[in-house]
Amino acid sequence: MRLSSLRPHVTASLQRRIPAAALRHRTAAIRAAARPGVVQNCRHNSSVSLQRDREFSGGRELHVRDVPLPSRNHEPPRSPLQQYYKLVESGTLRSDDHQERIIKKLQRLHNDLLRYEPPNVSHTPASNSLISRLFTRQLGAPPVAPPVNMPKGLYLYGDVGTGKTMLMDLFYNTLPPHIQRKRRVHFHAFMIDVHKRVHAMKAKLGARGGDPIEPVARDLAQEAYVLCFDEFQVTDIADAMVLRQLFEKLINFGVVCVITSNRHPDELYKNGIQRQSFIPCIELLKEHLEVTDLDSGTDYRRIPRTLSHVYYDPITPENRSEFDKIFKAFTSHSEEPVVRNRKLHVWGREILVPESTETVAKFSFQDLCGKPMSAADYIEITKNFGTIFVTDVPKMSLSQKDMARRFITFIDACYESKTKLFVLSEVPIYQIFSDDPNAKDGEISDHMRSVMDDLGLSSDIIGTSSMFTGDEELFAFARCCSRLVQMGSKEWAETAGAR
Repeated sequence: MRLSSLRPHVTASLQRRIPAAALRHRTAAIRAAARPGVVQNCRHNSSVSLQRDREFSGGRELHVRDVPLPSRNHEPPRSPLQQYYKLVESGTLRSDDHQERIIKKLQRLHNDLLRYEPPNVSHTPASNSLISRLFTRQLGAPPVAPPVNMPKGLYLYGDVGTGKTMLMDLFYNTLPPHIQRKRRVHFHAFMIDVHKRVHAMKAKLGARGGDPIEPVARDLAQEAYVLCFDEFQVTDIADAMVLRQLFEKLINFGVVCVITSNRHPDELYKNGIQRQSFIPCIELLKEHLEVTDLDSGTDYRRIPRTLSHVYYDPITPENRSEFDKIFKAFTSHSEEPVVRNRKLHVWGREILVPESTETVAKFSFQDLCGKPMSAADYIEITKNFGTIFVTDVPKMSLSQKDMARRFITFIDACYESKTKLFVLSEVPIYQIFSDDPNAKDGEISDHMRSVMDDLGLSSDIIGTSSMFTGDEELFAFARCCSRLVQMGSKEWAETAGAR
């Protein structure tokens, strides 16, 4: 008998004898048992291991075996504390008393979520037909208060280098396996998604009008009751006005939030237009999330890392041949052959991916940055592909400033989505924005020196650049170099690329 025909009988029988939470566990187990091949393939594509015979040293021939390849090792899910101790024991992380105290807060929330029964939330009808409007009325009024048993979320804030993203990943990746309605997203990508949904909902409501935020919040809550935001920041009045209502409704629908940010909630949207209207959102965050300072005096980005060989320069036939071998090694693990000119769709536009499988993509620099591309485009690319190869990255001059800005935006998207990145460049990747070292005006400004010091960078590594001038541009440039260093580390190579 097929599983589909058994399911109603099994479910009805189980419902009479076991609680809803346990029923979900068993239903998930039945599905997993019926589709072992599917589950296995998913795991193979979403885990990585470093397979190296020896460290790379200049002058010797490069080998494919020196790069990280997809792993087939499966481990049972761990709790945040268990995973932290494992990473310390393996040498991936250093033992740190302050960071361990933060992990214990994540463990507290992990334990609370084990016992949490989120309320049922129905999807908003997709159409505006008469039947849909009748169904919408049947949904009833949205809740006006959070569920009484809802765990308190976490708001983790601290400066650059305090391990915010690592903590977020550790928490999300160790969530109890029965929690399927979950989402981890960079805040910038989340707001792009929210504005799309709000726009679509306004169009759906049409001339009769109505509140677009409540149905958007309902749909978000139905999709995920554990919501993890990385790099939370509010700089735009449109975001501020949406967030004030959105967070209140999400919390009332029973959504538990974990947030990382550079700022304490009281510092959010500081000096912003109509900030007084945003204050209720700040108070809501402080009431329903435990606010925790991550600053401990240790900058984890400044701890020396063993670099994995993922960046290749200069662009020689030998390096190009080795780069292509690595791409073939990664794509050979896929069941799908390499597809040329795969199409992605963003805001009604098409993005062509020159070469790709379902998890690995290859672009030239010109493909990525030589044409008008936005942050939304790069977010869509990194959302679809866990490993990206970029070839022919040039040393950029002032005349290529637009391309340099796009490349920085692309690197930010890769970093935020934990993408494994391989680059073939004209000069060492950290120096693609650098001025000519023989130029007379290659001095670093005091402001730039301060930014580089905050990020743990040295002019010996990245050189100097007169391409970027304003404070925002200088910080983005320095942060991009810092992220490239981190993305070239052994730790990144071992953990990045999961989708």
